[in-house]
Amino acid sequence: MNNYLMGLPDLQPEELAGIKELTGKMTESQQQQFFMLYGGKRKKPQEILLLTCLGFVVVAGIQRFVLGQVGMGILYLLTGGLCLIGTIVDVVNYKKLATDYNLEQMYESARMVGN
Repeated sequence: MNNYLMGLPDLQPEELAGIKELTGKMTESQQQQFFMLYGGKRKKPQEILLLTCLGFVVVAGIQRFVLGQVGMGILYLLTGGLCLIGTIVDVVNYKKLATDYNLEQMYESARMVGN
């Protein structure tokens, strides 16, 4: 499992705990499939921070679209990031946004593997 974890940079503690819990009862092939699925869906916190910062100069709400929050993305787009206040909040909370998204994707990947 440690070899697979090396392919997932910037793991948050919540993610690591969830991965250990979910993969503990998986076979080697299920673990491999899980890490391939999860690695493809996972978003790095730095990517979310970069996309959020683009909201200050380009288009607000891109980070919300990337995180699958289309309604919030449209709201940010139409209101200029809720007059930049929402964008500032997202800059402060970018790690939580990424971690929440990644946890959802982790559990979805585990369901797809069949665990």
